Amino acid sequence: MKVLIVDDEKHVRDAINLLAQWEEHGITEVLQAADGEAAITMIEAHKPQIVLTDMRMPHKDGTELLTWLHTYAPQIKVVVISGYDDFNLVRHTLISGGMDYILKPVQAAALNAALAQAAACWKQEEQARERVTRQRMEMNEMKPHYADKLLTDLISGEGRRDALLAQLREEIKLPLPKTTCSIAVLDVSHLDHKLRAKFQNQLQLLLFTLINICNEILQSRGVAFRQLNRTGEIVILYNDEQRTLPSLLQAINEGLYSTLRRRFHFGMSDMRSFPEEAPRAYQEATSALWRRNLLEPKLLHAMQQPDNVLASRPLRLTAMQEELRLAALSGSSEQMETVTEAWMDDIQGLSSITPEQLFQWDKEWDWMQMQWLEGEGDAPPAEEKSKLTEAEPAPPLPLNDEGFLSLALLKQQFRDRLTAVSKIMTQQHTKDNFFIHDIAKYLERHYQQEISLQDIAAKFFLSREYIARKFKQEYGVTLLDYLSRFRIDKAKQLLHNPHLRIVQVAEMVGYQDEKYFSKVFKKLEGMTPGEFRKEHTLG
Repeated sequence: MKVLIVDDEKHVRDAINLLAQWEEHGITEVLQAADGEAAITMIEAHKPQIVLTDMRMPHKDGTELLTWLHTYAPQIKVVVISGYDDFNLVRHTLISGGMDYILKPVQAAALNAALAQAAACWKQEEQARERVTRQRMEMNEMKPHYADKLLTDLISGEGRRDALLAQLREEIKLPLPKTTCSIAVLDVSHLDHKLRAKFQNQLQLLLFTLINICNEILQSRGVAFRQLNRTGEIVILYNDEQRTLPSLLQAINEGLYSTLRRRFHFGMSDMRSFPEEAPRAYQEATSALWRRNLLEPKLLHAMQQPDNVLASRPLRLTAMQEELRLAALSGSSEQMETVTEAWMDDIQGLSSITPEQLFQWDKEWDWMQMQWLEGEGDAPPAEEKSKLTEAEPAPPLPLNDEGFLSLALLKQQFRDRLTAVSKIMTQQHTKDNFFIHDIAKYLERHYQQEISLQDIAAKFFLSREYIARKFKQEYGVTLLDYLSRFRIDKAKQLLHNPHLRIVQVAEMVGYQDEKYFSKVFKKLEGMTPGEFRKEHTLG
């Protein structure tokens, strides 16, 4: 805390300096000025918390200084030290926010009492200012998530529409459509694996980047936001009175390409009335994205008309269940290659392959794998008619760098999954869950990255359900609990370094959100990271 002494007599300034118990009041720096003009210059340069000022001075006197402080620096606490017992001067002091009026010659007791009161008042007000600042920061941090929640409810048809619109327009002040809208949807599961790897599977960072680029191009014509019910999905709500959504999405794609060197697939709705038909527009856009033909070289996708939709019976992976099981049981790479080629021949005979079909085959594979390994499940999964509603994103699609289906990558994924399940089936007679130990080692090597159960399933070519069950059987905890414990143990080591801020420690052990890190830490250790650091520093 800093104090400025203002008096035209140097011996008075020196006397005050000697009489005051600075350290007792938490004051670390004492400044001096000979008049009001010099005082203002010092205040602007050094920002003192307390000013002790005389009233009668040349150039700019104490009354003028008090008036200036009341206008431009009202947070500064002022104590007047004057040789004049003048009612008008006292009255001006009080009107201008001064805390005390002390008469010369200065008495140590009176001076220190006034200083104690001024210092205590400033500290109390500063704490209040800090609380308000923290609250504003927290509100600013929460505002994007709050907006995402309101917009998600709006396009999902949940909640009172008029209340949602009022909050979006008045509280958050988003640029919403007036009477008509179009909606576009993109999903990070439709990105190639190289781009996802570039972000080291940091989904939130990738979503933040994509949304910022979209909103920068949208400006006042609409808003891009996260669909909170479907992890990994971004929705663009567009004021489309001129039916210009395709050209807008092309501009967004160019912006994305200039930043990420990738162009993206978008599902588009037709123009609908807003807000009444916003949920219908959203369903059209997401259906267009998931039911697009991956064999067609285009990036913008609208819903197909009924007469253009293929009515042929869908290709089911479960039709080859017995051939796949026998190939996996044989452990023969030749037999597994033969059945893989047969499946790829069936796929190459199709005139249309949709992301929805790939997702369906993935679910069928998971079901067959559980049948072979544990004999669970009575019927194959029904054909999926809609996108995931789970907390985790859908499995990434086998796409090339240009965002189109790669049959070579699809074949490799199929072969890898067949090989992985074959290793387990041919060694099931042993009690050694070797692959579970490999998964644990992978977690320990990559704990600094964002890791989900879906990431592990894709890495080891096994279903999430099977990995989750076997991991719990082997280690007695869930995979994510095991990862959390490993991360927190690493964090405890890092917290012994006083030069690392807690937010840095959180990032170093794989948590991008400091608040979530603190929540997990307290759950496992019974105290916050700050409390842990303080306890062990004192010890």
